[in-house]
Amino acid sequence: MKHLILLVVSLVSLVANAQTNFETGMQKAFALWQDNKVTEAEQLFERIAAAETDQWLPNYYVAQINSLKSWGEQDATVLKANLDKAQEYLNTAKGISTNNADILVLQAQVYTNWVAFDGMTYGMKYSGKITELYNKAYAIAPENPMVVLGKAEWGMGSAKYFGQDTAPFCKDIAHALELFVNFKPESPFHPKWGEDRAKQVLASCEE
Repeated sequence: MKHLILLVVSLVSLVANAQTNFETGMQKAFALWQDNKVTEAEQLFERIAAAETDQWLPNYYVAQINSLKSWGEQDATVLKANLDKAQEYLNTAKGISTNNADILVLQAQVYTNWVAFDGMTYGMKYSGKITELYNKAYAIAPENPMVVLGKAEWGMGSAKYFGQDTAPFCKDIAHALELFVNFKPESPFHPKWGEDRAKQVLASCEE
């Protein structure tokens, strides 16, 4: 019995230490990112992902950083390297957490990176997939403001492209802002971005 108790205590200690290491690492990575040390943050997320193979979040953030780095990138070689890396880490995240609305939204954003870079080449390839991803994410998490925001912004962009009315999507952006007020992520490390972007888009609606 004594040996069993010691074994249980040891296992609990191992789990506690593992959680502490994960949390400490994630906090440090976010601090680096906040200090605009993006490369260092990305590298730390990569190390956490390699060590914590059952955690989807560090993979998500490596992918998100590479997606964000791709906005406005004009060099096709750099863009491809960034988005290929984003896709690699997204694929790992999907393998860990299935039917995850946050991952679906980020996948839609990575595809949108390609469309924004070269609409003629990638618009036909990815537009339908992006719409499908947002619809699937919305079916899973209709109260997630990042889902509502991403879906509305994509719809708004498509409407502008085809010369259609964007007003219905402005209402969705306003709804996303309302959802941000009471939105509580599952942990301090779960995604919670986009509120400032929603305000910016809504302001453009009212101009």
